[in-house]
Amino acid sequence: MTQHTEIEARQAGKAEGIGSPRKTKELLQKYGFSFKKSLGQNFLIDSNILRNIADAAELGPSKGALEIGPGAGALTEKLAERSGRVVAIEIDQRLLPMLEESLSAYPNVTVVHGDVLKVDLRALFREQFDGLDGVSVVANLPYYITTPIVMKLLEERLPVESIVVMIQKEVADRFAAPPGSKDYGSLSVAVQYYAVPEVVAKVPHTVFIPQPNVDSAVVKLKMRSAPPVDVKDEALFFDVVHVAFAQRRKTLLNNLQQRFFAESGGKDACRAFLEACGIAPERRGETLSLAEYAGIANALYERSPGV
Repeated sequence: MTQHTEIEARQAGKAEGIGSPRKTKELLQKYGFSFKKSLGQNFLIDSNILRNIADAAELGPSKGALEIGPGAGALTEKLAERSGRVVAIEIDQRLLPMLEESLSAYPNVTVVHGDVLKVDLRALFREQFDGLDGVSVVANLPYYITTPIVMKLLEERLPVESIVVMIQKEVADRFAAPPGSKDYGSLSVAVQYYAVPEVVAKVPHTVFIPQPNVDSAVVKLKMRSAPPVDVKDEALFFDVVHVAFAQRRKTLLNNLQQRFFAESGGKDACRAFLEACGIAPERRGETLSLAEYAGIANALYERSPGV
């Protein structure tokens, strides 16, 4: 079977893909690969879930995909079948020869050796995705470093349409949590400031090699064209959010007065400030919406620019 007909057969579901248990184990054995706990390596071996992840990105021949941590290339293959260009960033040098073999049938794939937290992603986008109609980030992320990676992608305001990632279910729930829920926190506010999150699938731990101790979820972050609230100072906005959640059991009055009113009136001044904002001082951080956080931050900015 030629490479071209093999790709067509895989797309039609008539040939075994890289992500099948047999094919993955065969590659691991051939290259004598051993998993590193320090890199959070868990390879997905369920073709249906791989296909669902790739489908959620809504790719096409004129679009590109950035993958983080391709592993043996199982998800990379699905992305290559659906998009015009795929760039995969892999930190583990031991996987490069394996990827070169497993993805040899896909000329639209480029593997970059590097740490995504250190890679100049803006430069990479200019060099690799110029001329495409849109780009999405798609990845099965290591649990231990999920939040730093996602926040880098969001904060750098890269030209991406969406971020579709497999992450620990608990973290996915925090991404999408509404105000007042037990999972709602500073991470929820940060993610929802930049994107609209949606948990698109829950994934059992049994479909990975090796099996992690917890279940996963696929979450899609649809990037906003603009934040849902107007803030005068983003750094101050996120500072307010961080302080409000610093000690969850404490009221806004107790948390905010220590940071913003310790030298300018203390609790009495903070109480009067919150009431002027229309916020009951006894409320806790997990009950506030993004709009309410924006109102507090903007009022602080007006009260003393550069707080």
